[in-house]
Amino acid sequence: MKENITRKMLDFIDASPTAFHVVDNIKKELLKKKFTELKETDVWSLKPGNYFVTRNGSAIISFKIPKKDFKGFNMIASHSDSPTFKIKENPEMAVAGAYVKLNVEKYGGMLCAEWFDRPLSVAGRLVVDKKGKAEPVLVNVDRDLLMLPALAIHMDREANDGHKYNAQTDMLPLFGDETSEGKFFDIVAEAAGVKKKDILSHDLFLYNRVKPAFWGASEEYISSSRLDDQECVFSSLFGFLDAKPTDYVSMHLVFDNEEVGSTTKQGAASSFLKDTLERINDGLGRTRQQYLSAIAGSFMISADNAHAVHPNYQDKADPVNRPVMNKGIVIKYNANQKYTTDGVSAANFKLLCKEAGVPFQTFTNRSDMPGGSTLGNISTTQVSVNTVDIGLAQLAMHSPYESAGSKDPEYLAKVAQVFYSK
Repeated sequence: MKENITRKMLDFIDASPTAFHVVDNIKKELLKKKFTELKETDVWSLKPGNYFVTRNGSAIISFKIPKKDFKGFNMIASHSDSPTFKIKENPEMAVAGAYVKLNVEKYGGMLCAEWFDRPLSVAGRLVVDKKGKAEPVLVNVDRDLLMLPALAIHMDREANDGHKYNAQTDMLPLFGDETSEGKFFDIVAEAAGVKKKDILSHDLFLYNRVKPAFWGASEEYISSSRLDDQECVFSSLFGFLDAKPTDYVSMHLVFDNEEVGSTTKQGAASSFLKDTLERINDGLGRTRQQYLSAIAGSFMISADNAHAVHPNYQDKADPVNRPVMNKGIVIKYNANQKYTTDGVSAANFKLLCKEAGVPFQTFTNRSDMPGGSTLGNISTTQVSVNTVDIGLAQLAMHSPYESAGSKDPEYLAKVAQVFYSK
């Protein structure tokens, strides 16, 4: 089961270079399982069954309504986006009469140095003019198109002593020689199957072309782009789809823009979850009192990857809460509520792990080192439910090629299946 889930997950990630592709690939899986797509612009009249709704093409909420009246909502939330570089407007820049590079800007907090000397390409969304209407079209230029060549050591003798990268001058990828000028959107339009003249706008991003891989003495590790957070997206989806019917509305939540603060219409700070919960309640003809009662009886698992203790930098980890890859799901704690975990939510999650036969471990930051936050504490400002923050242990978080344990996706899939079957 481990290898099957993990290989499928890596295939999913490889086919999902942007948040738009994540949601599109989830939609395809849901439609195979006979889920019904709902539109936010429609009036919902619901009955027991399986549904999903998207927002912005980069966030998606899937849910299963049980045949009898439900007690609450069981939710697992993760995010579709990863740190990368976004293509700016008018991106081509001619240089030295010999090169064309692309003008980009940082999206999220990434490890810049890891982007150099890797084959890169471009994917995302075009918005095209179709008979006078703006229509989104997914695009992936599925070939090695770009590179960020590093500066030779001979020209920067202090390179190995540390370097501060300037996003505007150091991080612009090389597109081609002088003959490539004016051809960027020709290539993008051809990949999307549209005419260049019909492109109205775009949301395009760089992505790393290096394929996912198993590695280690016993293939105990995996490496891939975008493990944070597509590893949690896919593993929890696997458990969601395999779960048995229950007395709760099972919900799989994937928000966008976590890496830039979640404060968008499709982020965890938006009304997307609250709107969907209320529309489920109203679409079933339930009262406001019934809705509030269901919210009080609900539980959310905020699933976003966690830092494993690094073999070369063990001093960066807490003295005792030091998760490692392949040793179980990580429960994340923070006194200042960067993570939502408290005694009650942690206890409930530990019981789920025990029932699923899955190991768990704990993470806290060093007390003198501030850590990152995630979407759990943000989403609960919109919908107040008991929440636990968890993740799968990984190394090189926010690198364009991250590493994790090959066993861990199975652990999360098992816990998700048990959770959604309760």
